[in-house]
Amino acid sequence: MGGFFGAASHNDVVLDVFFGVDYHSHLGTKCAGMVFHDADEGFQREIHSIENTPFRTRFEDDLPGFHGGSGIGCISDTDPQPLLVRSHLGTFAVTTVGAINNAEELVEQNFASGGRQFMAMSSGKVNTTELVAALINQKDDFVSGIKHAQNAIEGSLTLLIMTSEGKIIAARDSMGRLPVLIGKSEAGHCISFESFAYHKLGYRDEYELGPGEIVLIDADGYRTISPAGNHMKICAFLWVYYGYPNSNYEGVNVEVMRYRNGSIMARDEAARTGVPQVDYVAGVPDSGVPHAIGYSTECRTPFGRPFIKYTPTWARSFMPSNQDVRNRVAKMKQIHIPELIRGKKLLFVDDSIVRGTQLRETVDFLYECGASEVHMRSACPPIMFSCKYLSFSSTKSEMDLLARRVVQDLEGDEGQKHLAEYADGSTKRGGCMLRTICEQMGFDSLGYQSLDGMLEAIGIDPAKVCTYCWTGEE
Repeated sequence: MGGFFGAASHNDVVLDVFFGVDYHSHLGTKCAGMVFHDADEGFQREIHSIENTPFRTRFEDDLPGFHGGSGIGCISDTDPQPLLVRSHLGTFAVTTVGAINNAEELVEQNFASGGRQFMAMSSGKVNTTELVAALINQKDDFVSGIKHAQNAIEGSLTLLIMTSEGKIIAARDSMGRLPVLIGKSEAGHCISFESFAYHKLGYRDEYELGPGEIVLIDADGYRTISPAGNHMKICAFLWVYYGYPNSNYEGVNVEVMRYRNGSIMARDEAARTGVPQVDYVAGVPDSGVPHAIGYSTECRTPFGRPFIKYTPTWARSFMPSNQDVRNRVAKMKQIHIPELIRGKKLLFVDDSIVRGTQLRETVDFLYECGASEVHMRSACPPIMFSCKYLSFSSTKSEMDLLARRVVQDLEGDEGQKHLAEYADGSTKRGGCMLRTICEQMGFDSLGYQSLDGMLEAIGIDPAKVCTYCWTGEE
């Protein structure tokens, strides 16, 4: 995934952008960068890997060399950025978030139409932000270029551009899959994914871009330079999983949605079959916790914390690149409390169950610690399709997904024709999938939030919410 932050002010914006970008660290772990513009000295830029060092630590020493009244920065899980580009549109900085599924095709089209080269990364692939810049530069102005890039890309594209005059252009994806919000202070304006990031910096809510809308921002204000479209498909996982608790998207707070979601899940389960009688309801840290609080409150069962995430040295933004070490870190971060496990019946709520790679190990560990029962609930429906719009998961094949693997094990290719039935636990096929996962993972019971229940918890028009990873429908 990734996230960005930008600011334009009558004052120096270096610290605003530094802390604003840092507050997006939960969205990526690979690389980060910042670029600033000064009226007299032009652009200054730095890009660093953050795979082994948190953003704040990695960029702190760069701060004395930065200055300017405009700046943009990003956290990225894909490519080094922001990039500085010189073209017929002038020199500009650009940072992007999204997914380009037809990148190789677009590169070849560029070569066929007269383009001669791209800088290649060590993998041989083209930096997707450079590819976006090349698409923008095929047109005679930024607005036309951005719309051309968004139309050409199969996937999604949300971006920031900072011009040689220090103005910032922000463009939300044409289907609004990610949020883009403007904040205002006495001295200027900022642009951000996460609203809480600018609240902490003294900005107040000013405007939320519509799908496909493009705005121009400077210290004195903002104006729409290309209007919003009529259709939106904002990602539901913003609320379920990767949005930060105190952010708001389309007027809906993340933490409030999660409480409501857990409550709806418990309400509906009680009406169908009754909820298990357990000693504690617990959340899988961190984003599973508020879903669990809602579930616990609704079913009037004590909330407990048998696991605590140890974050002082292993924060989300500090994950090593070596997979063996990453697996060990994932295990080491979860610190258990034996007194809340031994002899207890426990029900855990996680934000989602994607690959299920660590679930079996976690359940085995709980039983080793003396748990008498372990029940699992997912705060969203079974994930049946890999996201092709935001790249929020490293999953490359549908068969990496736990639910799809189980369907294949149960019925082979025939089962893939009945995914909607498998996703509904009240059907024969759905019940069979739940029992099979319980047997494989060692759960005493398993339940998933329904699609209708999740959408009810979000609370906006369901037609405006992307649910592709659950339904496979565009």
